[in-house]
Amino acid sequence: MLYIKGGRVVNPVTGYDGPADVAILGNTIVGAGPDLDIEEVKARCDVSQADIQEIDASGFVVAPGLVDAHVHFRDPGFTYKEDIETGAAAAARGGFTTVVCMANTKPAVDNEETLRYIQEKGEKTGIHVLQTATVTKGMAGKELVDMQCLADLGAAGFTDDGLPIMDEKILLQAMEIAKDLDLPISLHEEDPLFIKQPGVNMGRVSEELGYGGASRTAEDVMVARDTAIALHTGATLCIQHISSKNSVEYVRAARKLGGDIHAEATPHHFTLTEDAVLKYGTYARMNPPLREESDRMAIIEGIQDGTIDMIVTDHAPHSKEEKERPLAAAPSGITGLETSLALGIYSLVKPGYISMLKLMELMSTNPAKLYRMIPGNIAQGAPADLVIFGEDDEWIVGDYASKAENSPFTGWKLPGKVHYTICNGKIVYQA
Repeated sequence: MLYIKGGRVVNPVTGYDGPADVAILGNTIVGAGPDLDIEEVKARCDVSQADIQEIDASGFVVAPGLVDAHVHFRDPGFTYKEDIETGAAAAARGGFTTVVCMANTKPAVDNEETLRYIQEKGEKTGIHVLQTATVTKGMAGKELVDMQCLADLGAAGFTDDGLPIMDEKILLQAMEIAKDLDLPISLHEEDPLFIKQPGVNMGRVSEELGYGGASRTAEDVMVARDTAIALHTGATLCIQHISSKNSVEYVRAARKLGGDIHAEATPHHFTLTEDAVLKYGTYARMNPPLREESDRMAIIEGIQDGTIDMIVTDHAPHSKEEKERPLAAAPSGITGLETSLALGIYSLVKPGYISMLKLMELMSTNPAKLYRMIPGNIAQGAPADLVIFGEDDEWIVGDYASKAENSPFTGWKLPGKVHYTICNGKIVYQA
């Protein structure tokens, strides 16, 4: 039995934020609360003192395991960047007990064989690895996959993340089917018509660099279109890695109109602006790009009022050699699993924008709900998926569990050190 003593339990499912102890036997929480009687739990579960492993959580937050609804594990096809095992290790180190993988592997997850390959490897990692399927075959945007078949095989949802779906007729059909299947459809919103060169905001910094850049209009026109189609179909729509202040307004309006519309924010989009490209170069190149301070603050305001209802990493590992290419030739994206919690505390909780309870809702409860999971709960009978971290414990970013180190946050001193990640009742990471 694991006995977690003296922690501050932050449980967004019940709204509780206060002192409590937690007892775990096997893969289940067998007792939790501020007045937990461990002797009663031992007797009820027929456990001796010698069989108890105690964790002193004094000064630490004990919360449901984090859920990242947007990661790239690059397996199959790009395992020199990351694979399912190293991606899962990075997730565990960051406090995540569940991840949802995107489908832009090679081959793409548009078929049974690739889906089963990832699912079977994921089951051996120690955390919960869910897999989306693509919306269109080969992510070509021309022909729908067999959504019913892939859903029956356990696909968590559908996304062509990495590419926009430009054909409205195809998207309409996909949303209608996703609605019938009661699964979310998640969209990467960048119209290439408004992109001269990707990865950097079209504005002051791109002009200074002599780089074409990507206008926020590229995102805005797609979000406006796709929220309208979602309203028409009633589908569950997730706007991925939102970056534009105008797009935040479109999502806010669609939600007010009654749409089942959700939106992701990444830590890099609510922490950094386009100026980071001048300092970090390709390590701050990403799709959609970092934008202006007004966009960053609009994202934070969207988080505050619920327009944006989840924080995801868009964990996008790349090799050092790839990121050392010139700006125009380097791939977009950064690693994020090992810094996400810390940046949420640093950029949102410490400045007073949101509470720790709200942060846990954004990083655990809401992403679980979107992908039709039962949200993590610290209560008797609930699955034993937990993270234990020090809100004020500072650490230096580096020494990654991921294969990749492509992060502008390397070397930053951040709060929120993860001390334990527990999944299915087993300690899968310990600092």
